[in-house]
Amino acid sequence: MTRPALVLALLLVPLAGASLLTGVASLSGDGLVFWISRLPRTLAVSLTGAALAVAGVIMQQLARNRFVEPGTVGTGEAAALGLLAVTLAAPGAALWIKMLAATGAGLLGTALFLAMIRRLPRQEVLLVPLAGLVWSGVLGAAVLHIGWQTDLLQLVGIWLMTGEFSGVIAGRYELLWIAGLAAALAIHAADRFAILGLGDDVARGLGLDPGAVMRLGLVVVALVTALVMATVGMVPFLGLVVPNIVSRIMGDNLRASLPVTALGGAALLLLCDVLGRLLIFPYEIPVGSVLGILGAGLFLWLLWRAPRHG
Repeated sequence: MTRPALVLALLLVPLAGASLLTGVASLSGDGLVFWISRLPRTLAVSLTGAALAVAGVIMQQLARNRFVEPGTVGTGEAAALGLLAVTLAAPGAALWIKMLAATGAGLLGTALFLAMIRRLPRQEVLLVPLAGLVWSGVLGAAVLHIGWQTDLLQLVGIWLMTGEFSGVIAGRYELLWIAGLAAALAIHAADRFAILGLGDDVARGLGLDPGAVMRLGLVVVALVTALVMATVGMVPFLGLVVPNIVSRIMGDNLRASLPVTALGGAALLLLCDVLGRLLIFPYEIPVGSVLGILGAGLFLWLLWRAPRHG
């Protein structure tokens, strides 16, 4: 285990302990609150943070640009369109059908974004995140319009605008384990994504099939985004800030940095969740709001500081 990974693993212990102990309800008695609410919430926050951070790295490798993440390239909005379609066509559909629809729509939306940016000049790196924001805005406008026309704006708000863990209880977060497994698969294939980030020609020269790795990355990004969005809503900035901080410390060795990125995502989201519960106790601030403010500050710091690695 590398030193940054060890530091983050040790940091996760007090953060998880604080998450388990923070709340309005007392843990005394039969421990029902602990098993039904506190433990599932802590696990959900950790899984979400780790999975979104890894998905952010994969998205950056697919787009070959450090200033993108699933939340800024339309993946979440496309997944919301898939969920809306199933909700309108078959309101009583099983949860796994809704997840498949959301994942498929998210995959399609991300694939279209990647196809669009292939036409942009390679030297204009800032055009890629700008194109992602425009694409997200277009898809988001479509989601809001359909939600307004069909009286589903409340659901749309939950999916796209909250990042809320207060409703997580046992039986309502377990799909996030699949997101965690998808992130673990991406970590296992770290070398392939690192080679893909060098370009298609280099990848082919090294005996790698760029199309197969691209499809794997799209599935991981779309699956993680859809599962997180349907469970707790979109969480901003995490997939952008954590990978960039880790890359500035450890460089571009994905085999070594991806586990650290996962631990960093879990630690940052746990910190934001605990802060959200304490700042206006006994009320809560959604973790998405706390992370949005903190993430914006961290992102500006990243733009200002000179990188330690070229």
